[in-house]
Amino acid sequence: MSKAFESMEYVIQQRREQPMEKSYTCYLFEKGMDKILKKVGEETAETIIAAKNGDHENLVGEINDLLYHLMVMMNEAGVTLAEVEEEMDKRAGKIGNLKQFHVSDHNT
Repeated sequence: MSKAFESMEYVIQQRREQPMEKSYTCYLFEKGMDKILKKVGEETAETIIAAKNGDHENLVGEINDLLYHLMVMMNEAGVTLAEVEEEMDKRAGKIGNLKQFHVSDHNT
């Protein structure tokens, strides 16, 4: 796990446990899951637009914003980075196992 992600997870948890005045993270927690999800949606859209526009520098920034908001959402939902990493490890073991997709015959 990246130290940057671990550090951010720690800071987010600290803001939740010990709110700080004028903290954006605390503001999100105060507003609740609906606000957090709205921001995740906004950042997702901005990330897609940056990728579509081919603006590498902007895309890196938008991905960072999206990851931050996802981590706030994870904290609010009680999901840890360790759990996500564990799931990623499980799925990595399935790489190369192309799922068989059901093909529908729309003519029948």
